[in-house]
Amino acid sequence: MTDGTAGIDPTAAPVATICLDCEAADGWWLHLRRCAQCGHIGCCDDSPAQHARAHFEGTEHPVIQSFEPGESWFWDYAHEQYVHGPALAEPTSRPDDQPSPGPTSRVPENWRELLRLHS
Repeated sequence: MTDGTAGIDPTAAPVATICLDCEAADGWWLHLRRCAQCGHIGCCDDSPAQHARAHFEGTEHPVIQSFEPGESWFWDYAHEQYVHGPALAEPTSRPDDQPSPGPTSRVPENWRELLRLHS
């Protein structure tokens, strides 16, 4: 694990507590990830749309942090590895009462079959 502070702004607050890209497309997500540089919230690589990775590819903001309750790990897309990072501005996760996958009203019954799980 390396130091990922080059792609991190600890003062950048999250822009939402949901994946706004999924929301705009009437989509759904499995887990949420937070851009450690600008606070964009995107869905994880196992989610159908992979908006966190798309954000990296579109902006070259390399480092994300999990935006799931109880998780604080960082991932560097540019180097495809976990990195260390500082404490980020609050909130550091989606609310505990916000479901995952979500949003509940758009998660299909066969959602497990639709995930992009890595083997």
